[in-house]
Amino acid sequence: MTAWNTEQGGDFRGPLDVTRAATAVVDAQDSVIGWSSAAERLFGYQPHEIVGRPLAAFLSPDPAPSAPPLPPLLRGNEIRVARHRDGHELIVATTACPLPGAGSAERVLVATELKDLRLWESQLALLHGLATQSPVGLAIYDTDLHLTWCNAAYEQEIGRPFAEFRGSRPDDMYSEGRFVTMGHPPTLDAVMRHVLDTGEPCLDLHFLGRPPSDPETDHLWSCAYYRLQDADGHVFGVCEDAFDISDRYRAQRRLALLVEAGRGIGTALDVVVTAEKITEVAVPEFAATVTVDISRAVLEGEVPASSDSAVMSLVRVARRSAGEAGQEKPGRQPPPLVNHPPAEYPSGSPQYRSLSSGGLVLDGAALVVPLRTGNSMLGLVTFIRDATSATFDSGEVALADELAARTAVSIDNARRFTRERTAALALQRQLLPQHVPQQSAVDLAYRYLPTDDVTGVGGDWFDVIPLSGTRVGLVVGDVVGHGLQAAATMGRLRTTVRAFAQLDMDPVELLSRLDDLVGQSAEEQGGELGPPDGIYTDVTTGATCLYAVYDPVSRHCVMARAGHVPPAVVDPDGRVSFPDLPAGPPLGLGGLPFESMEIELPVGSLLALFTDGLVEARDRDIDQGLDTLGRVLGDRHASLEELCDRAVAELLPDGTTADDTALLLVRTRELDASRVAEWELPAEPVAVGRARDLATEQLRHWGLDELCFATELIVSELVTNAVRYAEGPLHVRLIRDRTLLCEVADTGHTSPHLRHSSEEDEGGRGLFIVAQLVQRWGTRYTRSGKTIWTEQAFPETG
Repeated sequence: MTAWNTEQGGDFRGPLDVTRAATAVVDAQDSVIGWSSAAERLFGYQPHEIVGRPLAAFLSPDPAPSAPPLPPLLRGNEIRVARHRDGHELIVATTACPLPGAGSAERVLVATELKDLRLWESQLALLHGLATQSPVGLAIYDTDLHLTWCNAAYEQEIGRPFAEFRGSRPDDMYSEGRFVTMGHPPTLDAVMRHVLDTGEPCLDLHFLGRPPSDPETDHLWSCAYYRLQDADGHVFGVCEDAFDISDRYRAQRRLALLVEAGRGIGTALDVVVTAEKITEVAVPEFAATVTVDISRAVLEGEVPASSDSAVMSLVRVARRSAGEAGQEKPGRQPPPLVNHPPAEYPSGSPQYRSLSSGGLVLDGAALVVPLRTGNSMLGLVTFIRDATSATFDSGEVALADELAARTAVSIDNARRFTRERTAALALQRQLLPQHVPQQSAVDLAYRYLPTDDVTGVGGDWFDVIPLSGTRVGLVVGDVVGHGLQAAATMGRLRTTVRAFAQLDMDPVELLSRLDDLVGQSAEEQGGELGPPDGIYTDVTTGATCLYAVYDPVSRHCVMARAGHVPPAVVDPDGRVSFPDLPAGPPLGLGGLPFESMEIELPVGSLLALFTDGLVEARDRDIDQGLDTLGRVLGDRHASLEELCDRAVAELLPDGTTADDTALLLVRTRELDASRVAEWELPAEPVAVGRARDLATEQLRHWGLDELCFATELIVSELVTNAVRYAEGPLHVRLIRDRTLLCEVADTGHTSPHLRHSSEEDEGGRGLFIVAQLVQRWGTRYTRSGKTIWTEQAFPETG
């Protein structure tokens, strides 16, 4: 048991009180004539053993040497050394009280052990400290819950002398306060009545209210209540002790606010969303109204000018008030830039002063904090409290500065992302086909959907490439990764594919050449030509591609793929199939060959080329996506544009995707036989004149007499070269399309080259003359040989 709980611990009469201390009655000769039971317990002598003996028999006549001083209240007393009956010494405190009147009794000597006196002194000091110096407010209420006593801390909390509010009830002094600890009654009266009725103490209850001494500010107390009863067990009241933990509570709220800010601010790489997050965090816990104004340049991804912040063009991007909080619909999209109103502040306003000085400004209930990163000011955050709230203290100003600093960093990150994404989108738009010209071979429609705002720009692409002989090349590809690197890599691949296609390479050869170039690029990135730190930055390796060539004359389509998803083919009756096209390895792996497939497409067939972002998603596998796409494309009555829209709506219902999506739909045509003339000639000199006559006759039949002369020269030169340098048979073909195409095919594999002949040379000028007469010319290699082709523009009609 502690000293406070011992039998005498609850007795505050004092150890030298005559009613409880060891007492001895002595006569004028200092002989003991009376002996108490307490003296018997202290010194060990029975009354018959000590009565009649002098005091010196057990108590020294002089004060104890080096005895500690007594408190002022007991300065007339002495500390002596006493000897117990069994021989050990006791240090005791004594006092003497004279006994006036007749009789032999001269005085009463009172004694107690010094340690009991010191304990009593400590108890008195504790009570005095609790009453006058303790920061814990103490109050005693009687059984009717009227205040009967309080200490100095409680009196200071009320702000009036105790005599003015003695007898008050607790709920009268804190009428608007309440307990915020769950599981307990909300009012002071109810809690105290519960303690009086049950005797169970209530400890560490948190009470929120405004003390009479500070009626404008909420305070939080940690309170305890316990029942008071006398030595006989009669209940006479309840004691309340309350410790003001408002500072700790505010610190915890600030810390919780920072934790909440860390969870919310900066989670989205969007300037407006980030600005809205700080308003969500700060209202209503920190301020009644919060507004965020951002420089217009920041919204566009640029760095605002730092020369004069006072004239910065600001727009309002976020605002929230306590009455409006929680009314927004979840998942709402930030408004577009044009809907952000300008934020203009007059000279002398807190916002204007903050812009001018670059620092925070506290003006009454308004706190303006600049959003700064480095030497750049991005905007302002204004915190406003209503009339019933206290102004911002130093800790809250520091908290607002920290919130603004975190927001500024997140906004700057979002600004940088916006700038990079804008640049990537611009680069991607420039690298993708700006306008797909109409083709004689196919009708076409396409859709391209960039990835969502989180993952950034991707590297999917498509292309439609006009080829010689009215053929058309169809390309779709996918580069792994996102961002500027993926977009730039996509541009390199698209440019390379277009260049190879213009050389009339067949799909297998084109993919093989492309694979070699990608492999060389990867080696350069990772080898001696790579970056100094050895980090591999190229994302080309692993890219996929599908290349198809459709010929409207033969209605044959040759296609090959490098790790890409196969195309979909829909016949004119609406039957959908996915050709078992050999997959081939992704680009850059090398070592494995590519294979092609040639199919004949009836007129009106639908060919769909797409990337995996269209048919593959987190919530479905690719087979489900292909089934959905096939069901959509099977509608033979819908136009290509309608099919594109339906495919996107079915497969990407949210309009966004984690990967880029490219979809190219083509419906095949057949070039009418009346527009094609073809002859087979022997590889003999007489074939030259025969070819001229046939070509001239056909042009006149088509009404193209103005092209006869030039065409005769072209046919003569090409057939002459074929007779001279190749073997027969020769095939001459004229095609009347958007231009006049002239083709001469032979079995040789040597291509003629354009050269400039000197004055002494007898030959070498024919091909040069041909090049001056046509728009384009080239060589196309086939399995059986080569074809030299030219294109001529039709004469302008008046």
